[in-house]
Amino acid sequence: MRRKLRLAMVQAAPIPGNAAVDVLGAQIDEIQAVHGDVDLVVFPEVHLYGDGFKADNPAEWFASQAQPLQGPLVVVLSELARAKQVWLVPGTIPELADDGRVFNTALAFAPDGTLVSSYRKVFPWRPFEHWAPGDHFVVFDIPDIARIGFTICYDAWFPEATRSVAWMGAEIVLNIVQTTTPDRRQERVLAQANAISNQVFMVSVNAGGLPGVGGSIIVDPNGDVIAESPGHEPETTVIDLDLDRLEEVRKVGTEGLNRLWGQLRADDPTISLPAYDGQLNPTSWNPSDRLSEGIQP
Repeated sequence: MRRKLRLAMVQAAPIPGNAAVDVLGAQIDEIQAVHGDVDLVVFPEVHLYGDGFKADNPAEWFASQAQPLQGPLVVVLSELARAKQVWLVPGTIPELADDGRVFNTALAFAPDGTLVSSYRKVFPWRPFEHWAPGDHFVVFDIPDIARIGFTICYDAWFPEATRSVAWMGAEIVLNIVQTTTPDRRQERVLAQANAISNQVFMVSVNAGGLPGVGGSIIVDPNGDVIAESPGHEPETTVIDLDLDRLEEVRKVGTEGLNRLWGQLRADDPTISLPAYDGQLNPTSWNPSDRLSEGIQP
């Protein structure tokens, strides 16, 4: 039996008001009513914080809404995932750290309500955003189906971000986006480029319905667009991602030719990476090693 993940990519407008979690629950109910069982539901960046874009100072507003991961919002989202019996990525939240910094943090909940992963955006959109930057990348497992990595919006412009989670074994990369600007066209190109250069599924889910410009896109490990919501209108896309297809592409190469994860051999020289003051070690150049070892930071 092939490994498949039934994923719902929700291109929706940010939810305003204090009842955001209730609205989120209704959105999940509608998806399940229309599409039946889905494994994973993914919403855009800061999806629960529509009022922030109306504020005179959005940075101050988001900071005023920030909560720690042990706070009441995460508890309610945990209960929602458990009630709906679904893997849930509710977008991102402003996370209040112990030292007072505020991060833009993506969350993933298991169907039993467990918070299985949280990822702080490493590359805030400077000079326009004022989030504190995270300092490491994150992957999580949906057991027996797939390993998933996060990037958030502007992270996708830095090849190191997708490459890092792919090297950590990610087979699907969720790029959680809140783009309201004309550069969504380039972001869609980057989704294809990141899929090709890492042989992963890219799921780039943007806000729609304004202020989001939509253009959500799913790309397979060959770089082919297999689903999209090209306009700005709210739209939910449900698709079965075939994880065995990813293994096939990595084995035979992109278009049956390019085997990038098999490029380096153990007896090749170590490659200097001066941009990072580091090295590329041929003996560890294989994401399947990370999968077999389990999740590694």
